[in-house]
Amino acid sequence: MPKSSYRIGQIVPSSNVTMETEVPAILRARETVAPERFTFHSSRMRMTHVTPEQLKAMDADSDRCAIELSDARVDVLGYACLVAIMAMGLGYHRVSEQRLHTRTVDNGAPAPVVTSAGALVHGLHTIGARKVALVAPYMLPLTRTVVDYLGNEGIEVLDYKALEIPDNLDVAAHDPLLLPGIADRLDYAEADAVVLSACVQMPSLAAIEDAEQRLGKPVVSAAVCTVHQMLRALDLPAFAPGAGHLLSGAYADAPLPDAAAAR
Repeated sequence: MPKSSYRIGQIVPSSNVTMETEVPAILRARETVAPERFTFHSSRMRMTHVTPEQLKAMDADSDRCAIELSDARVDVLGYACLVAIMAMGLGYHRVSEQRLHTRTVDNGAPAPVVTSAGALVHGLHTIGARKVALVAPYMLPLTRTVVDYLGNEGIEVLDYKALEIPDNLDVAAHDPLLLPGIADRLDYAEADAVVLSACVQMPSLAAIEDAEQRLGKPVVSAAVCTVHQMLRALDLPAFAPGAGHLLSGAYADAPLPDAAAAR
């Protein structure tokens, strides 16, 4: 008999407050139109400022978090920090996903692992976006890291805006309703899609559908892409109202990425 209730686990930076609001909000919206129900469980890694040093130290702590969440027998595990993965090197999301999955296996509670970095890559490929414009809250060097990471995955960033907000709590406090106007100032005419928030700490869910109307392009965020891949990892149709084109239902049965593929 198919399951009707799922436990969503998230590995979260200690100062992140957004993924524990946006991921549940998207899945609660899905509950209004689908029978499955979800509960939410987190384990935290210490990080207050988005610097390469803190990101590296935080990533080393993710193994402990994966084990703790597997103690709770979560059904899927999400790594809720995009730039921590991307700052560790090109293609690192595959390494992290496999390593953390192995931790759950070794703990006797195997669970699929989704990283927000890998989910953004996969979400853009899913909608056929080879050229994008994006908004990120990071300082300029880390934003360039994101641009280079996507480029290595076959996604060209035509234009981007680095908001250069160093404190992670200040990132969470950024008004999402400002994002469509910021994105509108980018050179996105030739883009296949716009990434409204290339960061799971910068809120954007409230503005995604408005941005799609304003820009006339598919609009995604790292959080929306993470939910899409989590649902597919659970073998559930990936859709939810109010979360933009990727979760509209058009890609509800999109296949998961081939872990063995180079890209």
